[in-house]
Order: sequence, then C-alpha cells, then structure tokens
Amino acid sequence: MRRPFCYYRIKDMLKYQIITFGCQMNKADSERIATTLEKKGYKPTKDFKKANLVLINMCSVRQSAVDRVYGKINNLKKIKAKNPKLKTILTGCILKKDRRKFEKFFDEIWSNKNHFKEKAKCQNKSLAFVPISNGCNNACTYCVVPYTRGALNCRSHKEILKEVKSFIKKGFKEIWLLGQNVNDYHSPINKSINFAKLLKLINDIPEKFRILFTSPHPKNFSDELIESLDNCQKFGNYLNIPIQSGNDQILKKMNRNYTAKEYRKLIEKIKKKIPEIKLSTDIIVGFPGETKKQFQDTVKLFKKIKFNWAYISKYSPRPGTAAFKLKDGIPLPERKKRENILREILKKHGK
Repeated sequence: MRRPFCYYRIKDMLKYQIITFGCQMNKADSERIATTLEKKGYKPTKDFKKANLVLINMCSVRQSAVDRVYGKINNLKKIKAKNPKLKTILTGCILKKDRRKFEKFFDEIWSNKNHFKEKAKCQNKSLAFVPISNGCNNACTYCVVPYTRGALNCRSHKEILKEVKSFIKKGFKEIWLLGQNVNDYHSPINKSINFAKLLKLINDIPEKFRILFTSPHPKNFSDELIESLDNCQKFGNYLNIPIQSGNDQILKKMNRNYTAKEYRKLIEKIKKKIPEIKLSTDIIVGFPGETKKQFQDTVKLFKKIKFNWAYISKYSPRPGTAAFKLKDGIPLPERKKRENILREILKKHGK
C-alpha cells in the first residue's frame, strides 16, 4: 500500500546531531546512540539549525570539556528560542555536580552505562570501536570514571566476537577494543576467558585486519598478556600504557599501585618480546603537591623510555574525586611550564 505524501515529509524532517567530547569510549557510545536514533526514524545532519534533536555526549574529566558544553548550550538556547520543538539530550561521563548544573538546560539526561548494547553506526569506514567493558574498579584519586560510569561491567566474549565478526564481514580493517582498563576483562559467562585469551580468540577470526586496544593498567599487565600480544599476528604493534607520573610518592597519591621502577621493567619486558612495538603513554603534570624535584623524576623517565607519542595533560581538580580534597595545588603557569617541558622532549624522541 502506498504511504500518503505527508508520511514521507514528516519522516524526512526528523534530523539529529550528536556532539561528542572526551575519549574513544564516548566516541563509541555516540556511534551506538546514532543507531538508536536512526531506528526511531532520525537522519543525521551536520547543520545545528536543521536538527530536531541535538544530543551532547559530554565528559566531566576535564574542566575545559565542561566549559565547551556551556558554549554549546548558549547556541542551543538561541536555536530553541526560534524552534521550541527542538529536543535536547545530555549523556556521557557526567559528575553529579555538573549534572545538577545542566539539568535545567536539557529535555532529557541519558545514562551512559548501557550504550554498548546497541550496534554501532561507525563514522570511520575502516576503523571500528568495540567496547569490551564499561566502568572501572580502580580508584585512581584524580579520576571521575568510577563516579560517572560505575563499577566494571564486562561484555560476554561471545557478544564481542559476534560484533567483531560483523565488522570484519563489512570490510573494516582495524578493530579497536575499548575499556577503562582492558586488562581487567573477564567474560561474565566464562571467567577463564581473560583479556589475553580474548585477544587470541579475536586473532583467530579469518580475514585480514588489525587489533588495537586502549587502555591497559600497568599494575596487572601480565606475562600472559605480553605472550599473547607476541603470538597475535594481527596485533597492531601499538600500546598505550599510562604512567601518569615518574615519581613514586606522586604515584602513591594517585593510588596507581605500581612504582616507576616496576613500570620501567614492564616496558623493558614488552620491548624485549616485541622489539618493533610503538609506545604511547598518559601523563598528568602538576598533581597536587608535586614538587619540581618530583617532576624531574617524570622528566628522567620520559627521556629514558623515549615514548613515540604521549597524551600530556595539566592536572584538573574534579569535585567528587579523592584528589579534589588534596591541598598544595600547583599554579596554572607552572603546570603549563611542565607540560611544555615534556612536549619538547617528545619532539626529540617521539616518532
């Protein structure tokens, strides 16, 4: 039966735009949210003003990201004044403090804890993000993830394998596994399948593709996992292993549960087993109470390991985290100076 003309006009009018801030996990969530919206009849648009629905996937990890959301809200207010039917939704890693501030600006606030149950509408036609877990059981004193995403929740290895196979069948050449701490992974339906074994199962899928992942925690990066990486022919030979600081006292304040020496030994073992490996790390400069001498320990480690890439961030106090209560904050100009010192070293050694 032919549909009336007005049916097509109404359906064509349903347009959505998703604005994403934060890490790959948020990007992966946005891809899955897109699928949910398109099932409801929405189509994507890049024009803010033409959207019937605007969803902001935000990140409370850094104040700069929160400030950018405020910037978007100002634009949304103007558009909503002209189009009262515009629906606005907020989701992502949102601290309670930020949630209370933003509630009055949005029609709905969605939880980010179940987005990975939906199939992804990938933006990049060669790279597919595949979340293997959500949340985190670690308690790094600077991190908001346990407060915004909750405790660790792992996906079934069968569900992950099914999704990876579907991406490979569609021609995707890179599979990027995601989790706040991927090496804490254990399949909920078979506890013997840890992250090392999951990598082997994915590696055994036929066809040509690369496996990448982020991010592992140094404290439980096992010999079994190193062996698995060496034996997985499809592993992309790239690792991001966050160090955060090269000083043991600061690492203890951060509740990272390893020492700088243990981190260096881990990197040595990985390089010995996989000499061609490319390494990146995450570093926070200006953590509360970090002296100039303590920062020099980070400088020495940075020079010694010679990371190929690094994600260097200035410490940003976040309400709700344990570190927010710490005194002896480092002035912003000093934090910027330390950031620049590491970036200059990276220019010399990174590649």
